Amino acid sequence: MKTAAAIALLFCSSLLAAQLQHPKASPASHLTQEIGLTTIEIDYSRPAVKGRRIFGDLVPYGRIWRVGANASTKITVDSEVTINDNVLAPGTYALYAFPEAEEWQLVFHKNTEHWGDGRKAYDPGEDAFRIRVKPEKIPYLQENFLITFEHLKHDAAQLTLIWEHTKIRIPLQVDTHAQMLKEIDEKLKVNPTAQTYYEAARYLQEQETGYDTSLVYLNKALQLGGDTYYFHRVKSLVEAALLQYDAAIKSAKKSLELAEAQGKDEFVRMNQKNIEAWNILKQK
Repeated sequence: MKTAAAIALLFCSSLLAAQLQHPKASPASHLTQEIGLTTIEIDYSRPAVKGRRIFGDLVPYGRIWRVGANASTKITVDSEVTINDNVLAPGTYALYAFPEAEEWQLVFHKNTEHWGDGRKAYDPGEDAFRIRVKPEKIPYLQENFLITFEHLKHDAAQLTLIWEHTKIRIPLQVDTHAQMLKEIDEKLKVNPTAQTYYEAARYLQEQETGYDTSLVYLNKALQLGGDTYYFHRVKSLVEAALLQYDAAIKSAKKSLELAEAQGKDEFVRMNQKNIEAWNILKQK
């Protein structure tokens, strides 16, 4: 019996070794995108048009579609993402669609174990949620199905599905500001450096909020780290936002002096322009 089993195993191994690895008609793709502090990953396959009519024919209207080919498309988020007022919790989901001529339903599905579209096993009760979107016609042919991200911001983006002459836009939002405030609070509690205070201040300045707090952080950065052209540069911008033009001009002059000594021509020019503008504003 052992000999027969060994022979069978050897035969199976020989068959596997003899099998050719064919290139896939719908090659797999992996996409990673950062939106603020949130990372989104998508795994999907990319079928081609090959002269066929896609939506309403190859992909029938009113029936579940795997949003690609082969295994179901998977989307993974590492923090909460809001999609049309629905909150997608951190985790991995299958992405399905129910296409129609005038409107699609996009499904974020909690069961990721189905192969393909899971048509026979699909249970709507396992949906995280559905959203409705309007398909758009595009003037060019997208030969291979494409998933990508557009209109990236710190706290938002559009997830887009494009194939043949059809484009679907899915609006994504993340609360990056809340994440950043939490990050700043945590980092400032544990041995903060001058750079920690500077980066916290710069974030608030770039978001045009919390200027008083930002100024406190910048003074702390200068106390711990000494004079740098970029510390004084951001300090001048914060002071100007607080309408403290004399202080802003003084900080900008210091930044200009330090930048000039280090050959940072771009910062020299930026400071010169700001000093000129703020001298005009202080006269009003």
